[in-house]
Amino acid sequence: MQPPAGGLDSPYHPCVPDERVSAILKTADVARTIEWYREAGFELRGVHPETGEPTWCELSRDGVVLQFLGGETPWSDPPGFTGTLYFYPRSVEALAKEVEGRIEPAWGPEVREWGSRELGLRDPNGYFLTFTEDA
Repeated sequence: MQPPAGGLDSPYHPCVPDERVSAILKTADVARTIEWYREAGFELRGVHPETGEPTWCELSRDGVVLQFLGGETPWSDPPGFTGTLYFYPRSVEALAKEVEGRIEPAWGPEVREWGSRELGLRDPNGYFLTFTEDA
């Protein structure tokens, strides 16, 4: 079945990516950020420049795209975010096993009082990522 055609405001417009969430975040070290996110199972989709010290990258996992910008940015403050980014992997337990010994969880995996199994990770920039599923 084909989705209905639509204009630019339609979620079915051909220019709208399959990923429904994306963010651009500041980092002090793009190379270290790439290394950490790849250890967490993210796919590196782009880096700039292609050789030398990177100043930008794009990574994805579970329908979420994250871009990181280093060097001169439009934001003068250091990297910071008061909150968490949520991801919906196929299995929180499988992800926990995948990163075991490489990334220390901020919490979990554990069943939270609202009925979700969650694993929290904190990246080298201080950003929190929560991987969740129904318990």
